[in-house]
Amino acid sequence: MNNPGNMAESIDMLYEKAKKYTEISAELLALKAVDKTADVLSSLTSIVLVVIVVAMFTLFVNIGLSLFIGNLLDEYYLGFFIVSGFYLILALVLYKFKDKLIETPVANLIIAKLLKSKNSDFNIPDILKENDHEEA
Repeated sequence: MNNPGNMAESIDMLYEKAKKYTEISAELLALKAVDKTADVLSSLTSIVLVVIVVAMFTLFVNIGLSLFIGNLLDEYYLGFFIVSGFYLILALVLYKFKDKLIETPVANLIIAKLLKSKNSDFNIPDILKENDHEEA
């Protein structure tokens, strides 16, 4: 029959392999989390930098537009009031539709970055898009 010493040795070996597998799996999970975090943060950093440059451009264009309108109306402060009124209306519209225009696209971008697989052609966001098209 089976040797009890041999069976105990097999169980010990199985335990050690399971322990090592668990340690390696935890390490792999940590490395994947770091990779995904770095990917998301690098994407957000580049987006923030582009937004800052566009904001600076917009600021100077708006100052020029305000001065131009003020020059046409012979009162510079009126040009600034008109441009700021436009932005107040724009802010109200954005606030009204913030879920559809801002929150949902940003959430989808972050989720797509987190679920994107770098090492294969198997991308979860692509599968989700295919399922959306099939349901429609």
